[in-house]
Amino acid sequence: MVKKAKGKRPIYLDNPYNDKLLAMVMALTSEVSVLHERLDTVERLLAAKGLLSIEGIEAYEPDEQVAQEREQWRRNYIARVLRVLQEE
Repeated sequence: MVKKAKGKRPIYLDNPYNDKLLAMVMALTSEVSVLHERLDTVERLLAAKGLLSIEGIEAYEPDEQVAQEREQWRRNYIARVLRVLQEE
């Protein structure tokens, strides 16, 4: 569930467009950081149990269904990142 902040968006930099760009970059940075930690945890747990190797990850090729699901996720994610530009 995506939560929306109440009230007007504060302006921190010299103009609202720079603030929007900063908000987008920070949202992306936050997402990448969380994903990196989670992926690292999963890879370490699976490697420790002998269920996965880095080579196996590198060699993986998704089938058509997986590719479509990833594309839909990517579209939704980009829409969330660019939401700040569409709010006004």
